[in-house]
Amino acid sequence: MTDRSHWIEHRRPDGERVGWMLPDGDDFTAVDLLGRHVIGPVDWMTAEEALDERGIGYLADPYRLELDSGERIRVRLAEVSATRITAKLDDFGAVGAPQLYYDLGFPAPDSLSEWGSEPLVWPATDNT
Repeated sequence: MTDRSHWIEHRRPDGERVGWMLPDGDDFTAVDLLGRHVIGPVDWMTAEEALDERGIGYLADPYRLELDSGERIRVRLAEVSATRITAKLDDFGAVGAPQLYYDLGFPAPDSLSEWGSEPLVWPATDNT
């Protein structure tokens, strides 16, 4: 578990948390809501600006999750808090799709990465 006792919460003017500032000597490292370093070490204002610019929109993007089996699946973030991140298998809005969730802990593991531009690979089905 990550010791966050020295992390300084950073919020937008509307009160929405966008990350944390980690003291690093006289400078700071900006950390996003997934617990990943955004920039640093830099001065306070530069770190704040980096978090404000990053915002929270990236949380709505699709992600790739590599499972222990090596399989890579497309997921969406269902919950992001200071203690845990939960990803959900991306069902593309299908009402009857299985609801599969993956508890990732905090910070996000290296097995979670941005989806990127790779094409979707659909599982093989037997339609006979």
